[in-house]
Amino acid sequence: MHQLIAWAGFLGAWLLVAGPLYQGAIELSEEEMDREGMEASMASVARPKSPSPWWWLLPPVMYFLARRRNNAFRQAVLAELTPAQRQQRTSFINKATGWFTVATGAALLAVEQTWEVIGRQHWPTWLLWPLIIVMLIASVLNTALRMARDGRGGERRHGTA
Repeated sequence: MHQLIAWAGFLGAWLLVAGPLYQGAIELSEEEMDREGMEASMASVARPKSPSPWWWLLPPVMYFLARRRNNAFRQAVLAELTPAQRQQRTSFINKATGWFTVATGAALLAVEQTWEVIGRQHWPTWLLWPLIIVMLIASVLNTALRMARDGRGGERRHGTA
């Protein structure tokens, strides 16, 4: 009975990973966004020049310089967006962050349940990471295949369907 409960916990935890990934993908694909307008706003702002490659000799400085330039570019693009486009962007980011947080929390629980199954089965410890990777791939693949089957893939979002 302990084995059955361990396997039920394992499968349930991984379903809790796959579910939010799929639900998040559905909700994000249904978000109304003026992608063309946002892309036009982005194209109207000059991209910042990359810092000199010599700054890689001091990686923390390179990171700081690149981040500062990227933040300035992002602020310039946001200034070009209409209030409606900014609201759409904020809504999209908030939903994506929420679903990503739920899926990450579920993945942490799934790691623990995977560890429990490995211990109960007396499998070698190194098997933990390959099993986690396989289950993560299965969760993402589940979402990708369902979205493609339902016609919610990238074609629809970019207006070619």
